[in-house]
Amino acid sequence: MNSTSETELAALMCSRLCHDMLSPVGALSNGLELLADEKDPEMRARCIELLEQSARISTAKLKFFRLAFGAAGGFGDAVPVEEAQGVIDTLVGEARGVEANWAISASSLPKPAVKVMLNLSQIGLDALIRGGTLDIGAELHDGNYEIVVRASGDRIAFDETIGRALQGELAPGELSSRTAAAHMIAMLAEELGGGLQYQRTDTALVMGAVLPQPEGMIG
Repeated sequence: MNSTSETELAALMCSRLCHDMLSPVGALSNGLELLADEKDPEMRARCIELLEQSARISTAKLKFFRLAFGAAGGFGDAVPVEEAQGVIDTLVGEARGVEANWAISASSLPKPAVKVMLNLSQIGLDALIRGGTLDIGAELHDGNYEIVVRASGDRIAFDETIGRALQGELAPGELSSRTAAAHMIAMLAEELGGGLQYQRTDTALVMGAVLPQPEGMIG
């Protein structure tokens, strides 16, 4: 695992958050300016529609960051699956031509498992630049939580540097705001005694994680 200071990783994660929030928040600002000057009823209605869309995306992203990166409540808590699913479904709904399928029977998952699942899902969603299918599954098997995210479509856009980050194989100098999230969950998996892996073809990106069940949790 590439050695990274906590300060550096925190700074890179903040850069990632700001980058992802800039577009929807900027759209809100632009929409308000247009609404203030626009007199035509149809155009005003369109402005309001765009403002609602930007607000919805901003809210979804903030909920995603809270669950995927935050530590509210501590790392030992369980998170309802429907909460994590709702966040991803909203982001998928704003993407072009992407459909999400879920295969999770449990009603809740440990917070570390949710963090890994959300980040893998976001990586998979980013890879589907021409639309496709995002399949997300998780189950408890022999004392380990096994998580699988599969992104499949006509074209997969995936930076192999992110793949190396997932597997803890980043070279010095390769850590950036783009790879920070993958590096973070790789560190988390390693700390828990688990691991991540991925496989890519021209039409599919499959990412998996194995995380030991936290002590004291009943599966």
